[in-house]
Amino acid sequence: MLKFALPLAMLASPALATGLEIEIAGQANGTVTVNLFEDVAPNHVAQITTIAEQGGYDGVVFHRVIDDFMAQTGDVQFGKTGSDLSRAGTGGSDLPDIAAEFSDTLSFERGVLGMARSQSPDSANSQFFIMFEPGPFLDGQYTIVGEVTDGMDVVDQIKRGDGPNGSVTSDPDVMTSVTVTE
Repeated sequence: MLKFALPLAMLASPALATGLEIEIAGQANGTVTVNLFEDVAPNHVAQITTIAEQGGYDGVVFHRVIDDFMAQTGDVQFGKTGSDLSRAGTGGSDLPDIAAEFSDTLSFERGVLGMARSQSPDSANSQFFIMFEPGPFLDGQYTIVGEVTDGMDVVDQIKRGDGPNGSVTSDPDVMTSVTVTE
């Protein structure tokens, strides 16, 4: 199936305006603005916005960051700054896991947000990742939930992992606040 190479914002419906403002601190400092794709992944967007509105993402670290690939965050159970981060990346929220909402027309390009999951395609919960570079090998394997519309320069500065599989072993960057926008 043909994948579009256009910027994802051009493919999203302009009537849909739900997004996120993510304040990041650490090696990277600044605001990242995200447009969420309610028309592509309505259940995933609903889960992310619910967690954000409840303050669940505030204080959550970027626990897995792989150069030239992606930065992963969103472990609201084990990824809170100030806690024992040895299990960061293994937890989720109290909400149920979400069934996959794969797109036939969107591709994992630079700046795309995808939902992290375990081996089961229907196991996404709270964790998500932001692409540093295109990753078309993820197409049809992970749910695309949005894209960065401003602040990729901040994303590019997120501290890279130095541990196994890109884990950040000391002083990870943190989402100090995540706000739902309209």
